[in-house]
Amino acid sequence: MTRDLRTARSRAILTFVLAGLMCGTFTVRIPALTDKLGLSEASVGVVLLSWGLGALVTMQSMRGVMARAGSRSVLRVGAPLCAASLLGVAFAPSFSAMIVAAGLFGMFFGAVDVAMNAQGSAVERAYGRPLMNGMHAGWCVGAMSAGLLGTVAISTGVSFTANLTAVALVSAPGAYLLSRGFLPDTAPVETGSGRSRRRMPPVVYLLGAIAFGAFMVEGAVADWNGLFLRDTIGAPEAVAALGYPIFEAGMLVSRLTGDRLRTAFGARRLIIAAGLATAAAFAIVITTSSPLVAVGGMILIGLAVATVSPMAISLAGTATATPGPAIAQTGAMGYAGLLLGPVVIGFISHAATLRVALGVAVVLGVLIAVAAHFLPREPATVAGVQPLRERAAEPEPVSLAA
Repeated sequence: MTRDLRTARSRAILTFVLAGLMCGTFTVRIPALTDKLGLSEASVGVVLLSWGLGALVTMQSMRGVMARAGSRSVLRVGAPLCAASLLGVAFAPSFSAMIVAAGLFGMFFGAVDVAMNAQGSAVERAYGRPLMNGMHAGWCVGAMSAGLLGTVAISTGVSFTANLTAVALVSAPGAYLLSRGFLPDTAPVETGSGRSRRRMPPVVYLLGAIAFGAFMVEGAVADWNGLFLRDTIGAPEAVAALGYPIFEAGMLVSRLTGDRLRTAFGARRLIIAAGLATAAAFAIVITTSSPLVAVGGMILIGLAVATVSPMAISLAGTATATPGPAIAQTGAMGYAGLLLGPVVIGFISHAATLRVALGVAVVLGVLIAVAAHFLPREPATVAGVQPLRERAAEPEPVSLAA
């Protein structure tokens, strides 16, 4: 393995870490944001919606950009701008300015998310073996680091503005330096009409639906687990606060081992198992009355769901001649689930109870497993020698193992 290839892999992982750090810092300091601007919970919801819509719009529009420019160029420009846009969030002086700043941060983050996943796909192809779960583990490390640093900042009286500014000033030059060691994407294949080149193969939308379900489950835990543990289960607030970091710890462990499991069992079987395990783990959590069981169940949910979205994105990268546009489409569909999840659960919770509403995650786990049954079974090497698009129509598939 060449030194350049090892460098590209390590820098791709560090880019995931940096993205998790920036996004996690923004999330962790939301309570301080409410104090700074005097925002209500509804106003915070609007700010987060602006961020999510910005990311979603950019992701959906990245198909053409990625096909023309490639992940290396997008990251070289977009990652430092994403860090710079975090400064806008840090210094926004009013609610309306914060909506704009959060939207811009979301837009640049959406570009970075698509491009770093496409770069991860390029590295996978060069290595010829699964690596995407390990890269997404970098995101977990970044998000957990943001939580630790945020806790230190809160305990030492560091303001919202100062905390975000420090992370932005470190991240901007770091992101640019990391981009200098990336691999070029696969050159586009110019065949057929422009319309046919723009159209994604059906398997990309199937993978997008799987990512949608996984992101919706992750969003349900991130946004609702604290309230569920405190108000429905009756856990003390300090205990309820442990739910999300325990969930993230489960995700980290799963992603660190996910590539080896994918090599051993194949992506299709692993996604089916992950979907069923997600449904079972969530069923345990929402049917128990014990805070200990419910908090412990969070790590089981993290272990179960963590590998689904990285594998969906990785497989999308093998579905076309150039991975970027397919990854952009799959990522956009996944983030739609992240945005829709809290809304759906909130609506059902209002109409019934939060325990009933979180039952949606059980259904989503089953649907992920069902959808994975329709993935082609034939070999689809991450090196891109035999991409999914060339075999999806064959009648007798054998295995999707990478």
